Amino acid sequence: MLILWYSFKLKLEMDAIKKVKSHIEDLQILAGEINMNIAWGITGAGHLLQESYDGMRALAQKHQITTFVSGAGEEVLRMYGLLDKLNEISGGEYLREIIFESEAGASAPKAGRFLLKKYDALIVSPATSNTVAKIVHGIADSLITNAVTQANKSGTPVYVVPVDLSGEVTSPLPYHIDRELCKKCDECPPKDKCPEHAISDQIDLLKCTGCGVCIDLCPHDAIKGGNVMLKVRDIDAHNVKTLRSMNSITVLDHPSKILTVL
Repeated sequence: MLILWYSFKLKLEMDAIKKVKSHIEDLQILAGEINMNIAWGITGAGHLLQESYDGMRALAQKHQITTFVSGAGEEVLRMYGLLDKLNEISGGEYLREIIFESEAGASAPKAGRFLLKKYDALIVSPATSNTVAKIVHGIADSLITNAVTQANKSGTPVYVVPVDLSGEVTSPLPYHIDRELCKKCDECPPKDKCPEHAISDQIDLLKCTGCGVCIDLCPHDAIKGGNVMLKVRDIDAHNVKTLRSMNSITVLDHPSKILTVL
């Protein structure tokens, strides 16, 4: 009986020590003393894209970030001039790579890293309404939704920043030509000087890298960016509400909120 009592006491003491160690590690992580391995998913939204990039840069000062980029996300990052800048965050070495859906394969095997406990958290920001809808309905047919599914299965915390919350949102547009201002000049400096040859009668957004060289070259100020007001669809707002109710996912209203939880 005495041996059983000591065994039981030892087990209680060991459990207490584990809890204390776990609590200390949590405090160290919150204090920024322990670097985390973070997976960051980018989908094809222009809204909150710059803010997401800024959040990534801030976290990258202390933590390692692997960037997962959807097919649409790759195109939109290029349009807004941010694609090449991702190399400043995810430089290429292990757990600091950029993983493109266009190169990852249909089965997205790199998402299997979550099952191997390689990441401390998954952030999806910005998250399009399409991505949110798929997550809510359990669909995992893309790089990002596969990552979310595997993160859920492994118990990895998932944070999602939807772009379509409710009401109306103001979203930045990529560069385009205002046809009412364009004079269709025989000699078009923006077209001639565009390093990507992306300008004809309009800007080819699949070629444009968002460098902005063309803006100052147009004598008629016909090349614009700017913001547009968008109304959030009821179905998208409903999906975000459902996403908030899921135990395995934390919904954040803005990328800046990420810095308060990690």
